[in-house]
Amino acid sequence: MSQRKSRILIADDNEPNVELLQAYLDGVVCDVAVAVDGRDALDKVASFQPDLILLDVMMPKLSGFEVCTQLKNDPATRGIMVLMVTALNELGDIERAVDAGTDDFLSKPVNKLELLKRVENMLRLRHVSDEVDRLRQYIQQMEDESGPKLS
Repeated sequence: MSQRKSRILIADDNEPNVELLQAYLDGVVCDVAVAVDGRDALDKVASFQPDLILLDVMMPKLSGFEVCTQLKNDPATRGIMVLMVTALNELGDIERAVDAGTDDFLSKPVNKLELLKRVENMLRLRHVSDEVDRLRQYIQQMEDESGPKLS
């Protein structure tokens, strides 16, 4: 079974940051979309259906914290991996990111090797989780089709 190409959404209102992240991801086999603010990020999630979001914290309309909280509270989007990429690095900011449900965070300025390794690991985890979900659905379907067991 062939796996579709991974999808990564970059959500950042700073164009140079977006260009840098896109350049860093150049060697990764994936489709990339860009959102320019928090509201746009949620809209793009619905249309693009990313596997991973590189999410800036300080954005107009909705902060990265608010976007992450909404995604993780919605059963339809909670499986999307979120990597917060932020200049904020105070302990309180990290705790707030964890409380919002982020899967990981990376401080700016971003180190290319660190970003690529985290992206690779998070995409692998996302695909394994998707496969586990497919297997669960298949098993449930098989149990439903076989009917009740007689003793």
